[in-house]
Amino acid sequence: MTWKKEAFKNFKLYAVTNITGPETSVARKVQRAYLGGADIVQLRSKNVSDRSLLKIGAFIREIADGYGRLFFVNDRPDLAIALKADGLHLGQDDMPIAVARRLCRLAGRRLWIGKSTHSLAQALAAEKEGADYIGVGPIFGTPTKPDYKPVGVELIRQVKCKIKIPFVVIGGIDETNIHNVLEAGATRIAVVRAIFQARDIYAAAKKLRRQIEDYTSR
Repeated sequence: MTWKKEAFKNFKLYAVTNITGPETSVARKVQRAYLGGADIVQLRSKNVSDRSLLKIGAFIREIADGYGRLFFVNDRPDLAIALKADGLHLGQDDMPIAVARRLCRLAGRRLWIGKSTHSLAQALAAEKEGADYIGVGPIFGTPTKPDYKPVGVELIRQVKCKIKIPFVVIGGIDETNIHNVLEAGATRIAVVRAIFQARDIYAAAKKLRRQIEDYTSR
């Protein structure tokens, strides 16, 4: 098993960027996140030009390789292919997984593909569609997804019982409420603000990682 397959199999902390401008400090922030314990960093932005995303993504790819961690891209199979990302994350309104896989295959790339889900029905559908993993949320209210109603921790329990592929929970999770999602059965946590808006990104990632490991090792 290659180190990347091992890393994906065992990932616990998934850090998602929310780039709103041509931030020159993104690379430093990502480096601190990886150092603190993030297994995966996802390049995500709804406002930045493709040129900027390619530049930022190239920095993240280089940092991920340096630390032996994984790099995923949100929404965009073309950017994921161009940046030689390890994975691609799709939303409910994005292209079907089969189409994304075909594009990757034509480009000679094999990427892990995940899909966001907001209900048990969507989770089951994504698994049937061939997702390598799913995102479940938003668990709590979050300004990152203002139009989505929080699904609550009960959905975690349902997904854990019904889904066989890995799932990562997301949405308003931070050090103050992470115990609620862990108690509900989550073992993989994705965050945006709890890492990238923290005053000390390294310390925030390290604390979240420790909380996950302390709970799952019981």
